[in-house]
Amino acid sequence: MSEWAEFGGVVGRYRKDSTPWWPEPVQPPADAPNVLVVLLDDVGFAQFGCFGSDIATPTFDRLAANGLQYTNFHTTALCSPTRACVLTGRNHHRVGMGRITDLATGFPGYHGRIGKEHGFVPEMLGPRGYATYAVGKWHLTPDDERHLGASRARWPLARGFDRFYGFFGGETHQFAPALVYDNHRVAPPRSWEDGYHLSEDIADRAIEFVADLDAAEPAKPFFVYLCTGACHSPHHAPPNWIERYRGRFDAGWDRWRAETFARQRERGLLPEGTELSPRPDWVPAWDSLPTDEQRVAARFMECFAAFLSHADHHVGRVLDFLAEVGRLDNTLVFVLSDNGASSEGGVHGSLNDARPWNLAGSAVAEAVARIDELGGPRVHNNYPWGWTVAGNTPFRRWKREVHEGGVADPLIVSWPAGIRARGETRHQYVHAVDIAPTILDVLDAEPPAVIDGIEQTRLDGVSFARTFDNAGTATARDTQYFEMLGCRAIYHDGWKAVVYQPLLDETPDFGEDAWELYHVAQDASECHDLAAEEPEKLRELVALWWREAEANNVLPLDNAPFDAIFGEERPEHGARRRYVYYPFAGPVTEEAAVNVRNRSHRITADVDVPAGGAEGILLAQGSILGGYVLFVRQGLLHYAHNFVGLEQHRITATAELTPGPHTLAFRFDKTGEHQGRGTLLVDGDEVGAGDVPHFTPTRFSITDDGLTCGYDLGMPVVDDYRSPFRFTGVLHRVTVDVDGDPFVDPEAEADLSLRAQ
Repeated sequence: MSEWAEFGGVVGRYRKDSTPWWPEPVQPPADAPNVLVVLLDDVGFAQFGCFGSDIATPTFDRLAANGLQYTNFHTTALCSPTRACVLTGRNHHRVGMGRITDLATGFPGYHGRIGKEHGFVPEMLGPRGYATYAVGKWHLTPDDERHLGASRARWPLARGFDRFYGFFGGETHQFAPALVYDNHRVAPPRSWEDGYHLSEDIADRAIEFVADLDAAEPAKPFFVYLCTGACHSPHHAPPNWIERYRGRFDAGWDRWRAETFARQRERGLLPEGTELSPRPDWVPAWDSLPTDEQRVAARFMECFAAFLSHADHHVGRVLDFLAEVGRLDNTLVFVLSDNGASSEGGVHGSLNDARPWNLAGSAVAEAVARIDELGGPRVHNNYPWGWTVAGNTPFRRWKREVHEGGVADPLIVSWPAGIRARGETRHQYVHAVDIAPTILDVLDAEPPAVIDGIEQTRLDGVSFARTFDNAGTATARDTQYFEMLGCRAIYHDGWKAVVYQPLLDETPDFGEDAWELYHVAQDASECHDLAAEEPEKLRELVALWWREAEANNVLPLDNAPFDAIFGEERPEHGARRRYVYYPFAGPVTEEAAVNVRNRSHRITADVDVPAGGAEGILLAQGSILGGYVLFVRQGLLHYAHNFVGLEQHRITATAELTPGPHTLAFRFDKTGEHQGRGTLLVDGDEVGAGDVPHFTPTRFSITDDGLTCGYDLGMPVVDDYRSPFRFTGVLHRVTVDVDGDPFVDPEAEADLSLRAQ
């Protein structure tokens, strides 16, 4: 309800008979702290320096030294669900985010669309006089609502944020990201050739937003939600940062785990008696690797470490600015990760995460040959499993799974003006849902019963503010359920029951799952399964899990093949056979763009070529990691198809374009599965032809590069041009006509979604 709905003045027939009235401006509580949430991506429990790593994270270490480290903090094991917990204070299934937005299903716990009845932190703080800003990764908007023609109802500005600058998907290219500013797409402020990197950019924007606030209302508190792309793949970092780690990981992951574990024990981060979990059988011993494979694996880790240190540095710039303007002392800072370290790189590591679901792979020999490109803009690198396990030291398993390696994460809390303790650890059990209630508790505020006229659901989290200055206070949380992709766990009063469910299991029988039981208060790394010794305790916990599951929309429990999810019929807008694009329009997300995969199609551009000639992009989709492009260069029409960075198939016209109006076209005639014959035409006449033996089957990009007309916004699809390479003649429109039904490989799409979250 508007504050003007209850007018407090008098309205007469004339001004002299009337009394004006103004509502009292919203005033934040006296001395209300600023709040900064720094949420990293895919950073394991052991990867901050202050949590035992030898990776340089001086900013995070400094925050820990001046604040608190929570060593018993937990998340959901996956990206979107944890972010939903942090921003709403509710369990992820209760708000419909049981999985990432890309794997939504038509059930209450899994639809991926957080309703307004589940208010976000900025929706709670804005009415209390806070400025609210989000920068960096979002990943809380469904795929079909991310394009520029979609509703903005689940975009950041509709969920309480005053300003937003960042990216929407699970990941993006760090040197050429797909950026959104408030409610529209924008290009990065400079190119990767000019030294651009996303971590620096989002730090700049966070500083800019606070500076704008400070210039106008220096007494107004802020809530800043700063989410780095680090350290989700691709592990991109500036070359000079990678060089700092040259040779640092040559001893391998086994020694790194042992040394890190020793530091963790020395610093008292783990309960007394905690053991280092054994390296899994499916992860090779470092000493078993051939020399070349060791060299490449070490470089993969150098890139990751550089990525993390670089992000730490730029978060430090934000903190330094807050100190400069006198705000840092009264800023409540949370630093956390959304899940355990990522295993998507596979046993050998990955050069391009788009390849597995496009029927292609990466050979170790290729990685050896391209070792100096790792961490740079031409690859999409992700480290091998050995480093994943090391990053989660001392715990078992990894991201997407609910053993501790997937859900135990670092948490740092700092508030110089409000926390007397310095450099201490806290071992109380804390979950991501507890952050929002803690913020409200610090502000002495109750969760609002109504937001924008909508009655609110209860919060599931509980404040842990009472632990700030009391290391011995009992934990406020004694029970927490977990479920992710069929993996399940329940924590209760120092005990944990957990069961692993393999991905893509076509015939799961949940009734026959073998639950494990751990007394995690004494065995934090889950080394000693007590299921056989304590059957009654196990039955008690499993029954508790089912009660929690029913209360939190976890049911129906489902690990059906993911192709069933992507093959599920959903309401759709009418299918088209013709798509029209204009050069003045913004990028079109791949989900909303024309699907030309495994279909005959024709791309037609209506242009005017001036007397001096013209060149530039007509239509582009994807990037150097994979895609296609139709363009004019040096007077000739060109088509290039880049198959996941492995092969480039090109067709070039044999005749130059003359001045005047022309119809330029590319026709693809399908000759087999994911292959065909391409033909270039000028005014209907064939000017070039060639085979495309490997046409991308599933996805051109996993970094949300989008389809563009008349320019290329990100990394170029091929090296023939430098983005944006705008068409210099007059481009009226580009039309794409397609034959047959859209091709979708459900299993590959599911794998893509899991890798890109």
